[in-house]
Amino acid sequence: MPQQSQIHNVRYFIDIAYEGTLYHGWQRQPNGLTVQEELEKALSTLLRTDIAVTGAGRTDAGVHATQLFAHVDFEKKYNPEDLGQLAFRLNRFLPQAIAVNQIIAVTAEAHARFDATERSYAYFIHQKKNPFLVNQSYFFEAEVQVELMNEAAKLLLGRQDFKCFSRSNTDVKTYLCDIREAFWSHEEDRLVFRVTADRFLRNMVRAVVGTLLDVGLQKTSINDLKEIIASGERSEAGASAPAHGLYLTAVRYPEEIFIPYGR
Repeated sequence: MPQQSQIHNVRYFIDIAYEGTLYHGWQRQPNGLTVQEELEKALSTLLRTDIAVTGAGRTDAGVHATQLFAHVDFEKKYNPEDLGQLAFRLNRFLPQAIAVNQIIAVTAEAHARFDATERSYAYFIHQKKNPFLVNQSYFFEAEVQVELMNEAAKLLLGRQDFKCFSRSNTDVKTYLCDIREAFWSHEEDRLVFRVTADRFLRNMVRAVVGTLLDVGLQKTSINDLKEIIASGERSEAGASAPAHGLYLTAVRYPEEIFIPYGR
């Protein structure tokens, strides 16, 4: 009797971008529309089978992403041209606020969350009223000392315990994060904070931005910031900046998890 051929699932990374205003964040929830839910629904409709995806991490309600990876298993092996067509067709099924940038073949054990080595965020602030940036940038009129904010941002660099910037009652094993880049700059007509680390705690970037804005307003000194970090108390840090100014901009992985065509 001939042996039946087994179907081996093939793993892919989906590189997506989204405008987060309409969504209760990335992760599927019972009582709110999420990006994960929309992506899974579109994939399941397109491929006519139930499809689940696993994201690189969660973003809160109202937060945007120019790049977030999710991994997915398909029963079919696609070549690059087919993957381009699949991405094109998937975009036809997705809402206007969500876009697939590309779909990439990866090794069978590759994990969008656990294999990520680095994540980058940007926080955008506009200081002149602009109705076209209502949901894309934080309108903050007060004059701030950017030089002081950059001096303070240097204190964040390196591997440290950042419990003071974490949402309370977060279920994590450690509050240690290795921040590799943190700085403010003017980009066109906006003030932008960019930060890169191996990992981030929940609400961390927004709490950091709010605290650095207090430094820029000279409500909080550089020495105060040192004490805030050492305290480990969220109540000591500044208020969280609003979600709509925050963007996940990049997630990075080891090169070896990506499969060149032909393997």
